[in-house]
Order: sequence, then structure tokens, then C-alpha cells
Amino acid sequence: MAPTLKSMFEQTVLKYGSKEGLVDLRLGTRWTYHDWDLEVNRVAHALIASGVEKGDKVSTVLFNTAEFATTLFACAKIGAIFNPVNFRLTEKEIEFILTDAEPKVVLFEQATAKQIEPVAKALPTIEFWSIDTPDLSYASYYYDQIDGVTTEAILTTVEEDDPYAIMYTSGTTGLPKGVLHTHRDMVDQALVMTACLRITAQDRGLTVAPIFHCAELHCAFFPRVMIGASNVLMHHFDAPAMIETVKQEQITTVFAAPTMWNMILQEEFTKEDFSTLRQGLYGGAPMAPSLTTKLHSSIGVQLLQAYGMTEMGPAITALMEDEQLSKAGSAGRALLNHEVRVVRTNEDGPAEPDDICKPGELGEIIVRGPSMMKEYYKRPEATEEALYGGWYHSGDIGSFDEDGYLWVSDRVKDMIISGGENIYSREVEDALFDHPDVLDAAVIGEPDEVWGERVVAFIVKKGDELNEQALDEFCTSGNRLARYKRPRRYEFVQELPRNASGKLQKFKLRDRAKTTSE
Repeated sequence: MAPTLKSMFEQTVLKYGSKEGLVDLRLGTRWTYHDWDLEVNRVAHALIASGVEKGDKVSTVLFNTAEFATTLFACAKIGAIFNPVNFRLTEKEIEFILTDAEPKVVLFEQATAKQIEPVAKALPTIEFWSIDTPDLSYASYYYDQIDGVTTEAILTTVEEDDPYAIMYTSGTTGLPKGVLHTHRDMVDQALVMTACLRITAQDRGLTVAPIFHCAELHCAFFPRVMIGASNVLMHHFDAPAMIETVKQEQITTVFAAPTMWNMILQEEFTKEDFSTLRQGLYGGAPMAPSLTTKLHSSIGVQLLQAYGMTEMGPAITALMEDEQLSKAGSAGRALLNHEVRVVRTNEDGPAEPDDICKPGELGEIIVRGPSMMKEYYKRPEATEEALYGGWYHSGDIGSFDEDGYLWVSDRVKDMIISGGENIYSREVEDALFDHPDVLDAAVIGEPDEVWGERVVAFIVKKGDELNEQALDEFCTSGNRLARYKRPRRYEFVQELPRNASGKLQKFKLRDRAKTTSE
């Protein structure tokens, strides 16, 4: 049997058919794995009836919904290529992705209809299905499409090297690129993460981070499906509702970005509210050591970090529960069957895979492993550059310590050079996070006539007391930061621009700083 998402799902149904597989809190509906499988078959046959064949694309612009999860596995069963789209994107950005991916069917919901309506009218060859609003002039109704459709098994042959999905990069540096992953990529990623998380069929997982993003989908949701654990879907993140759901649904494991964990800490709760929660996976962005300490003391949850990127499936390293305090701030060590190197950067082209840095020496992080993307969709030159020498060149700057732990310092493009000194924004951000009134922080470089660049900090603060002088004094006290690393300007904002996985979109901050200086 070929290792595909189709076979993975069908094996789980065979072994755990009577067990609760999927819960959608929005619908108030619960499915056993057997009943969920019937629904998957129904949607698969409906897609076939609408002209979707093996190799065709099906896109979704959905929050965390049962329709998303069901359509994904329906595509996996018929060999269609799944294309989950970020629901936070504008209509222009969504139109760009759909024009590039060329899906036959697009699923959306009322919460994304405002962006979808103009796109649907601009792209009349695509069929749009609304999951919750009938009688739209520009879309069919999902439940009309599947009403009365057979639930017979799907007999399509799907191979391990067949494309499973096109997942568009989050745009931390500009226009997104479509990352093409195969079925085998994702089975391997699920296997590795299942072992890393040590989850079992008795676990109950909560999906509260956006499921369209690979951090939640591939590192948390797929492993739970593979092992037969239960999956509870919250439509979107809401800190008070999440606390209540963990208690009511007896949740044992959850993925949440560091910003989400920080928001939970601002709410009123007791440790008893989290008595069933044994594990908190985080990723998408590093967690400040001070936040790690607060979560340990306030909630008592065992934290585990996964670091990676869409192109790698995404996870490539992990920092385990017993390492969170002793190696706080590290990205951990390589996952099973993954090779990670730090190599010297090359101004004339991609870094050479064999030009390896010594422990403590900063360089570009490169990686290879079983879940590496097949290619960037329709972008052969970008693929060749990114996969130079058979390694994925991440664009992240980091180093290994003497114990073999990886430390991520910055993006290559985010490093600040001031007066000839290299400044890594991560170090400055961690220092700022130590202040109790800093909820979120991002550091960039902006042009300076004297020093070349100067450090600028964008701050989301708690309350109204914090000001620029107080932060500057804080950074200078206790030798937190060398003088040349201190921010020269602070800008207080309501929120920072982040993508769905929690990664900072610093190009937007640079654009804002440029506009301010002009």
C-alpha cells in the first residue's frame, strides 16, 4: 500500500471507526471516524460530479471548519491537489493565488465572502461553493452539492509521489510562492511529529490556530488523524473561549503560536482549567524565555517547540519539554531523518552546503529531509535556487551551540548593520519581552545617514504607562543590551503584522518606517 494521505486516513478509519474523530464546535456536530469517512466520500463524489479529476486543484478560503477537513481528505482520496488559502488575505491577494493555482472549485464561508465575491466575478471559470450561505448569485451552496450523493468508497489510485497540496508561502518578504508537497512528504511529516509529540489514540487535540497553515495542519492535525486521536475544531482563536473549551472538551494537546499563549496569560483562569492539558506545542515564531517561564508557572503545561518552514513540511527541529528552561530560546535539535547545517553565507549566490560553520559561528540554516517540497509551483528558477545542492536554503541566520542545539538569530534580510556591527533583531526583541508591560515586540533597521542603519522597535504595550524613556532605561539596566544594540526609536502600535503562523511580516514594518521617515 502506497504511503499516501488517502491510505493514512482509511487505515485510521479501519482501526478506530467507532471512536470520535472530528468535532466542529461551530456546527455542534460530532463524527466518529466511520461517519466522517462517509462524509469524506460524499464530498469526493460531489467534486467528481463537478468535473474535478485527479491532478485538478480545489481551493478553500475557510476558517477552522469541518468542511475544510472533510474536503481535504476528499481531495486526497481522488488525487486532487488541495490549496488552502489564508482567510486573512485581501481580495487582490486571493485573486493572485487563485489565478496562479487555477482551481476548479473554491470553498468559502460567510466570514470570507466579502473578499470572495469580487474574486468570483473576476474569475468566472472557477466554481465557488459557500458552506453556510445558500442562494448567492455568484456561488453554489455546498450542502446542495453533496445532498443525496453516494457515500461509496473511492477507488481512485493515488501514488506516494502524487501532489497533495499547493501551500502558498506566508509572504514575509513579498509575493507568495506556491509550495508543492507530495503525499509521501506529509505522511513522513505526520510520522515524525507523532513520534515527537508522543501522542496516542487516547489524546484529544484542539485546533484553534488556523488550520489552513501547515504548522497546525501538518504538525498537529495530521499526526492526530494518523494515530486515531480525537480532533476538536474551534472556528477561530478566542482566548476566553479556548480556556473554556480545553476544560469542557478535556483537551490534552494543542498547538498555539507564542502570541496566542501570551494572550491566554492575560485572561483570568486557574490551573484547574488546564488540568487535562498535558502538552502545548508552539512554533511559527520563537518564544521569549520570559514567556516560557510564565507559562510553566501559571498553567503548568509541558511545552514543546517545532521550528521549520512551509517548504520543509514544515518542522525540521524540536525543543522538547525537558529542554524548555535549560535551552530557552533555542530551536532545539534536528528531527528524526532530518539533517540541519549552518553554513557561511555567500554574497554571490546560494550558500555552499559544505562550507559549514563552527559551533557559535553565525551562518545560514540549510536543511534536507523526507518532507522537503517537490518544487515551487510554476517557478523553476526559484526552485533551483532554494534547493541548491540538494539542500533547502532557509534564509534564516543561526548557529549551533556546543551541545548541538540550533539557535535562530534572524532572517538574512532582517539583520541590521549599524556602524559596521551586526545586530540580530531576535536578541533585542528578547530583551524587550523581559519588560512586564510589553505584550509584543518587533525590531527592524531603518536607514541612518551616520551609522548606515539604526535599530527601531515596534511595541504592543499593556496599559498606558509604558513610554520610550522607560523602555530605554530598561534596556540599559542590568547590561541587557550593549549600547549599539539599543533601539534608537520606539513606535507604539495596537498590533504587529503577523501571518497565520505567527511569523512577523517585517517588510510591512519597514514600509511603515519608510513612510514615517519621509
